[in-house]
Amino acid sequence: MPSDARPKPEVCNCLALREATRHVTQFYDRLLASSGLRTTQFSILIRLRLEGPMTINALAKSLVTDRTTLGRNILPLEREGLIEIVPDSVDRRSKVVRLTEAGAARLRAARAGWTEAQKKFETSFGGRRAAQLRALLHAVTETELDAAPRGAD
Repeated sequence: MPSDARPKPEVCNCLALREATRHVTQFYDRLLASSGLRTTQFSILIRLRLEGPMTINALAKSLVTDRTTLGRNILPLEREGLIEIVPDSVDRRSKVVRLTEAGAARLRAARAGWTEAQKKFETSFGGRRAAQLRALLHAVTETELDAAPRGAD
């Protein structure tokens, strides 16, 4: 491939997504800090509250992360008593993660910071653009990237 035909870093989709993700995550982390939660932890707790107890594998899939990364992120939550991990009643080899009352209380405490972050993001970025962005990002997450091209631009 001729050197002038190589994709340039400034058009790298992955780099642009990672930069935007870090920028937004740092912003949300600042506003969640008073609750003692980081955005990764908030995401785990809110997912458990909304969807109920689930296996570690199901939770990892739901959060679009690998099991190892999830394992590192749930350890402090378990240590603090915000979640509990118990054997699955159906398959004792599987572990189920569930939100504790302390976790629900911490989540309620974090809600104010999260709400403030949401409002500030939408004020700065625009409510309509934020909704469009979420829709696009959900579409990216649902796209089978190894599949044949869809032809849509």
